[in-house]
Amino acid sequence: MTIEVRVPQLPESVADATLVSWHKKPGDSVVRDENLVDLETDKVVLEVPAPVAGVLKEIRLSDGTTVTSGQILAIIEEGAAAVPGASAPAILAASSGATAAAKDTVAKGAVAKDGAKPDAVKQDTAGGKQSPAAKRVAEENKVDPKTVAGSGRDGRVSKSDVVNYLTTKDAASPAPAAAAAAGVAAKAPAQFVPAPSARTARAEQRVPMTRLRARIAERMVQAQATQALLTSFNEVDLQAVNELRARYKDAFEKQYGVKLGFMSFFAKACVEALRKFPAVNASVDGNDIVYHEYFDIGVAVSTDRGLIVPVLRDADQLSFADIEKSIGNFAARARAGTITIEELTGGTFTITNGGVFGSLLSTPIVNSPQSAILGMHKIQDRPVVIDGQVVVRPMMYIALTYDHRIIDGREAVQFLVTVKQCLEDPARMVLHI
Repeated sequence: MTIEVRVPQLPESVADATLVSWHKKPGDSVVRDENLVDLETDKVVLEVPAPVAGVLKEIRLSDGTTVTSGQILAIIEEGAAAVPGASAPAILAASSGATAAAKDTVAKGAVAKDGAKPDAVKQDTAGGKQSPAAKRVAEENKVDPKTVAGSGRDGRVSKSDVVNYLTTKDAASPAPAAAAAAGVAAKAPAQFVPAPSARTARAEQRVPMTRLRARIAERMVQAQATQALLTSFNEVDLQAVNELRARYKDAFEKQYGVKLGFMSFFAKACVEALRKFPAVNASVDGNDIVYHEYFDIGVAVSTDRGLIVPVLRDADQLSFADIEKSIGNFAARARAGTITIEELTGGTFTITNGGVFGSLLSTPIVNSPQSAILGMHKIQDRPVVIDGQVVVRPMMYIALTYDHRIIDGREAVQFLVTVKQCLEDPARMVLHI
């Protein structure tokens, strides 16, 4: 019995997806719920599992194809067993809409059938999962994924892994030529023969944007074009937060199973400030201002594919431990590509932390249709004057970029002052003052 593998129902906000890579080839055995293919949307990479166990009989669509909900991707022969030595073209029935890439795959399979090594037909992700960007760079530079060591979760190969591999390879490849040149120089000392470079110094690469990168670019330009963005700054003395973390870090981790970080303090401080200044938690819809009476705070997470913003729903009702657990879970699943679209949708306010990369100061861009975003930065010991004395304190610059159409400068400045007060005196967050 043949079973159709179809594109799953995409969320309402997602019109289509791009087929990134197949993890199986025609003739391979599959087990139920095994990932067959990755589909990339504007926000996440979706995995399409096998609905039944059997043999992948036919692949209808090739890598790079744009697909929509319900479209047939492949055919599985339920309960069948893979035939040893069977080649892809022996069972691949290309559809009338097969692309040139699919035909090329068939041609390669024919060579394998005529006696070439079976490795001539292999899946793109052999040797571990690859991010879409890593796959493109590997293909363009004719790199076998098996030779690249992945640094990501479960050995996942990132773009930086491939680039580092190419850099190492290029550095090593001139050695034989240099040795030969040295031999020539020994015979003719007056002549210098430079070692040929493996890659010209002015090489270029043209790589198409991923759907996520294209969407990020679109949203950033949209925010700049449609909102009156302005940024205000302040600085925070994190001495009190550091003392609390040092005093309770062991007990906190023992009781809740998660470390007490900085993000929970900032999220709680922002909730207190949003309560006092609801315009910062609002958004513009046409000629209306929508005041949100709930606090869904987005936390920016950097991944190999780009920046994504999972949302802490009802952050005002979460404990410090709940916030730390949620953020850790979001970050791990975002980098593994398993976070859901629903978790990235919505949000009334966003926090981004450039300090983890060493940023001392920045002007973040609002995550439209939200109206404001808080930027955290690097904590740096600096001399400050307290009660007439110069002391060294752990200081951080904070920035609030906001939509000046609905948020006045007074509200933005007082919002930052409230965040500063809550962090310098955390008891305020407990007493709500």
